[in-house]
Amino acid sequence: MVRDVSFGQYFPGKSIIHRLDPRAKIIMFTAYLVIIFCTFNYISLAITTLFTVFYIGASGISPKFYFKSLKVIIFIVMITSLLNLFYGPGEPIWQWWVFKLTVNGINRALFVTVRIVCLILASSCLTFTTSPTELTDALERLMKPLNVIHFPVHEIAMMMSLALRFVPTLLEETDKIMQAQKARGADMDSGNLITKVKALIPILVPLFVSAFRRAYDIATAMECRCYRGGDGRTRMKSIHMVKRDVIAFLTLALIICGVILCNIFIPAVI
Repeated sequence: MVRDVSFGQYFPGKSIIHRLDPRAKIIMFTAYLVIIFCTFNYISLAITTLFTVFYIGASGISPKFYFKSLKVIIFIVMITSLLNLFYGPGEPIWQWWVFKLTVNGINRALFVTVRIVCLILASSCLTFTTSPTELTDALERLMKPLNVIHFPVHEIAMMMSLALRFVPTLLEETDKIMQAQKARGADMDSGNLITKVKALIPILVPLFVSAFRRAYDIATAMECRCYRGGDGRTRMKSIHMVKRDVIAFLTLALIICGVILCNIFIPAVI
């Protein structure tokens, strides 16, 4: 399962999403985070879902990689949906012991499931179509006004991009350690959930050692290249917003207006 996780990877391409300014993609993703939780009826939820599907299709990346990115949160989505399904407020239409099924609970479960899935897909699309270097430059540009209050903008942007960059690397390292443990006779597949969790404990120590070793190697490499932060730093590729970025903003603005109008004129179900 670990080797199938694709979240945090970057897939080079020439799609319209790849060619968007990274700052535009981050701003659109932030606005999307807000608007997805402002959907209170099925029409507004359908609008945001269709926008997510269109965004994914325009990225030019195979859907199988998006499905792989969902594997990590399937268990969380199931637990959250069940809690909302059987513990929702309202008059029960079915009840057994402490479990009760209500119309409000069904609506909440559906909304929570769709919202989480859409958020993961949208965040995956951002990382799939934006390289770590572009993310670093975009975050640094967007947070540049904070330099006035001496906020370490460049350092924060660098840490965030490195964290995203090494998500797939650490997952790959975890898979290698698990295979090595199995080759030595470790049983990680049988037993109940608690037994499986306990079997993963021997993996944590070598994984942490490997992570700290990689961090030390990166720090050494940056010092050897005379890295001194963002002061006076030049960029090989400069980023500029062009016509397609404006069109992307206008498209998102239409989606936001549609959701707001739906919330005004259509009764809420949650």
